[in-house]
Parts: sequence; C-alpha cells; structure tokens
Amino acid sequence: MCRIFAGQDPERYELETRRMRLNGQSTSIRLEKSFWAILDEIAEGEGLSTPAFVSKLHGEVLELKGEPKNFTALLRCTCLVHRERDLPAPGARIAAE
Repeated sequence: MCRIFAGQDPERYELETRRMRLNGQSTSIRLEKSFWAILDEIAEGEGLSTPAFVSKLHGEVLELKGEPKNFTALLRCTCLVHRERDLPAPGARIAAE
C-alpha cells in the first residue's frame, strides 16, 4: 500500500514559492506544487486569480477568526476541504451497489 504514496512523482511535493499581496502587504508563500495546483483550481472556479483568491481568503479569516497562526497550514486545509466536498458521502457507495 505504501508504494502508492512512496512512489509518487517527487515534483508533486516539490516546494514552490509565490510572491503576492495579502490585503495590501507583499509576502511570499511557500507550498508544495500539488497544493498550488488545487488553489489554482479553486481560484479559477471562483473567477479569481490565485493571488486574489488567497488574499480574499486571508481577509475573511481575519474577519472571522483573527490572524491565523499558520496561514500556509490553513491553505493546505482549504485544499483538503475542497477535495472532501468532491467525495461521496460515507455509505453512499454501499447504497448505490
């Protein structure tokens, strides 16, 4: 089973740094390429550029929860939430069979 995970293309988890503005502040964000690909997908679905989506998300988090302690972790979890929305509900596969 671990071969599925261990054998993946190393480019998927290669780090990529992108410079952008978060609510007017210039910053750099470093994430694995796989997470950037998902963020690009989410942003496109929202009709925004990736920097605009990330900035909008940061602004909403500030408003709702205050400054996040680990914004890159929040971005990774955003990607997970996005993917989880696409999964069938637990038991749905069994009911369909």
